[in-house]
Amino acid sequence: MFSLQALFGKADRFHRLLEASAEEAHESVRFLVELLKSPAPAQLFDEVALTRRKEKKIAEQIGEELVRTFITGLEREDIEALSHALYKIPKSVEKFAERYLLAGPHLKGFDFTRQAEMMEKAAGTVAALVKQLADVSQVERVKELNDRLQYIEGEADKLMVELLRELYGGRLEPLQVVIVKDLYELMEKVIDRCRDAGNIVLQIVLKNS
Repeated sequence: MFSLQALFGKADRFHRLLEASAEEAHESVRFLVELLKSPAPAQLFDEVALTRRKEKKIAEQIGEELVRTFITGLEREDIEALSHALYKIPKSVEKFAERYLLAGPHLKGFDFTRQAEMMEKAAGTVAALVKQLADVSQVERVKELNDRLQYIEGEADKLMVELLRELYGGRLEPLQVVIVKDLYELMEKVIDRCRDAGNIVLQIVLKNS
């Protein structure tokens, strides 16, 4: 017999899984901030990598639930798109952490704290946005959070220009310029991934409100 309770339970499960995915994405950035501040960063890399593996497992759960569930509270394509976008955040964070550790000897004198703080704000805003999917009637709140995310991205772009200006000033060795520029671009990519996820949430809410 058809069960409304079972249907709503499935919808709630997708919300919980997406929220868990967004929280893991946020957690990955928090661990990265700790890694950047740590005198022994290699010891924290496993924590960064673990969040990416947890995120992958959640994405796989979402995919399995979509196969088993005939009716979903949100459109299947939207759930898949958001799940994929969220997974890209810790994946990009892990890639940055790997390169950062490999480049250690070339990074003396460089401080990535400002970019990392922006990344954490962006990931935290994404987590807040995903929670709003439980009540798609809160359109203004979602727009407010998405505007915050767009602002963070804009500030990160300005910082990137400033950092590149310093990087191209001529005082650094060519290899060091290449390495640091690569790391700057990876950090920018993390914020871009957050923006992409936020835009998907906004589209979902506008479609369902």
